[in-house]
Amino acid sequence: MSLSLVLFLFLTHLGVGIAWTLLLVPRAAGVKFFRFNAGLAVVLLVIGLAFDPGIGDAGHVWNSVSALALRTATGALLLFWITVGRMAKALQPGLLWTAVVASGVMLVAQAFGVALVQPVSMPVLAVASFASSAALLGGTCTAMILGHWYLVLPSMDVSLLQKIVKFHIGSTIVRIAVVGVAVYIAVASLESGLGFNFQRYVLSVAGIFFWQRVLFGLLGPSVLAYLTWETAKIRSTQSATGILYVDFFTVMVGEILAKYLFLSTGVPL
Repeated sequence: MSLSLVLFLFLTHLGVGIAWTLLLVPRAAGVKFFRFNAGLAVVLLVIGLAFDPGIGDAGHVWNSVSALALRTATGALLLFWITVGRMAKALQPGLLWTAVVASGVMLVAQAFGVALVQPVSMPVLAVASFASSAALLGGTCTAMILGHWYLVLPSMDVSLLQKIVKFHIGSTIVRIAVVGVAVYIAVASLESGLGFNFQRYVLSVAGIFFWQRVLFGLLGPSVLAYLTWETAKIRSTQSATGILYVDFFTVMVGEILAKYLFLSTGVPL
């Protein structure tokens, strides 16, 4: 396992998650909102490409598919950023959907490639883990930026924020479910003394990273997402945005730890 692979997975998942959530935000948010978020996603994906260390010989084919899909998604998002609000308006939805589909292919290829070189092979669950991670990261980041955008467009309807917060809450629930299934399978399927024992790991000193992942990446966002929803319901967008800043930080910490734990234990957390 290398730090560059952890950063590569985290940055690409955050980038594609932002691209996904752009489909959920109405045009009423304004051209500059879409331009800013598309540009942010492109920067994250380009930096992610710089950290790409490759998956290894066992995942060579999947690594090639992932690299091609990532470049396709990045190129489509870059073209979307260039054209949004400027030209080729009819092509913009197609460019965004191209980025979304290509990034989905990338996540599947990444998951299978990484799962092949892990001591515990859970490729299908790895796909669910990567997809839910991207949705959680993207939903939190976009919600935070959208909340801040009410300072730019004070007349913007609060229903826009409420909609993306609903997605954030849903993605948090799905993320918790995926991690729960992964932990259950890891504990139930591995016999003591045969290969990696996940139960022994989480109860050891090294297991502190797992409990931090649960605390910061799952419990924290669950509470903060609920508080955000309650503040959004009373139309307190500034308070909701402040909570989302903390929420996004906890999600980032949790997802970085999740990547580290997956690469070190083979369990897609």
